[in-house]
Amino acid sequence: MTGQTTPTWTPAEARVYPLRLYGDPILRRKAKPLTLTDTFNVPGVGPQSVRQVAQTMLETMFEARGVGLAAPQVGLPVRLFVAVEYEDDEEENEGHDSPLRSRVLRDFVMINPVVSVLNKKKDRSYQEGCLSIPGIYEEGVPRARAVSVKYTDLDGHQQVLEAEDYLARVFQHELDHLDGVLFLDRLPPEVTDDYRKELLALQQKSRTLIGDLAQADRLRRERGGA
Repeated sequence: MTGQTTPTWTPAEARVYPLRLYGDPILRRKAKPLTLTDTFNVPGVGPQSVRQVAQTMLETMFEARGVGLAAPQVGLPVRLFVAVEYEDDEEENEGHDSPLRSRVLRDFVMINPVVSVLNKKKDRSYQEGCLSIPGIYEEGVPRARAVSVKYTDLDGHQQVLEAEDYLARVFQHELDHLDGVLFLDRLPPEVTDDYRKELLALQQKSRTLIGDLAQADRLRRERGGA
């Protein structure tokens, strides 16, 4: 959720993943459950374990100066997201040059998360954005004020976490990604219409990225990669 830039990426450098952009079909697919023993063929990168994927997703999120990132945003249609709680107001952290790591209170890796609403009253006061829709920010996205998240952690333990206000919003935003929903979908259609030019540009970048990733995978296979 929410960021200013797309991480720089080359096939030889898997420190961060390329972020899938608005218009990529994977952002509209309902993600599938996973298990800790799964191995994923990350597009443009190659085979990685769940732990490797989670760690690289966190690196990607920090690089993009975000507060959350879901697996479909890196090309994996599985029910996994990462998120961070910062010591300062999360919105103030975005778009600045100071290291985000120094302000991390907690980071979260949530496998097969299930969100339950604890407070049905909707909050529309926060500005929301998305790492897959860079440069577009809007207030008014309705989110429950408090939620409970049941999930599996990287050690295979079942966890339950309650969150409210901004952190609750982050979790709901990331869960939406696992169901093929983008934050613009929760706003009136005229909002999307206002960004028609920007969204068309993102769709073009998305097509280019998909082609680049397919080419990287072909080259990796030709060189004997998995």
